Amino acid sequence: MLLRVASYNVRAMRDDVAALGQVMTALRADVLCVQEAPRFLCWRRRRRNLAASGGLRVAAGLRVGGVAVLAGPGVRVLHGEGRRLRFFFGLEQRAIAVAVVETGGLRVAVGSIHLDLNEGARLYHSHEAVRILQEVADRFDALPVLAGDINEQSDRPSWRYIAGKLPDCYPLAPRGDGLTFPARGPHLRIDAIFAVAGLRVVSCGGVEADPAVLAAASDHRPVVAELAAAGGSPHEE
Repeated sequence: MLLRVASYNVRAMRDDVAALGQVMTALRADVLCVQEAPRFLCWRRRRRNLAASGGLRVAAGLRVGGVAVLAGPGVRVLHGEGRRLRFFFGLEQRAIAVAVVETGGLRVAVGSIHLDLNEGARLYHSHEAVRILQEVADRFDALPVLAGDINEQSDRPSWRYIAGKLPDCYPLAPRGDGLTFPARGPHLRIDAIFAVAGLRVVSCGGVEADPAVLAAASDHRPVVAELAAAGGSPHEE
């Protein structure tokens, strides 16, 4: 069987909410890592509405940091939490949301992150996020997957550090050009999904949706990875 894990910076739902709902539906995600989730007025209700627009439910996340993990009806949520990352004076408080989910005998710990524009903070938080995710994965005997807005490209230190611990899914089974930013005419790949070698990447890339809808929904485009247990058939039940 396949597990569809997606990552999407939704820009706090400040754009076309109807278009965002169309993209959420097109993702067909079993697990969705969200960045810039609503975190101010009525944030809980707005996150629930965001999740429901894609047939999902909120599985993990804090208000601060604006990250969340959403889960679909085909997965069982075993655990969900949010943790603040180290605070750097003058910069936005960052966090990681982690959900442990299970489906068809496959158990994964999925973390959502949104790294800073400041390179020093970004590198520190990349180390911290990988460590926290691995701790949760070990506690639940799960396979770790980390996804998010990395705010840099694959040749930079934070990306290289994460990919050294959890392989970057896109180069392993690319689908499309992989570019995610800006949503209108993307030319950068700054959003990614990283999965432990114990998972097989069947495909990784963008979502099939009207480019005009993608541009209206957010300033980022989502990324989706189809994952399977290593050595298993993607069609196993």
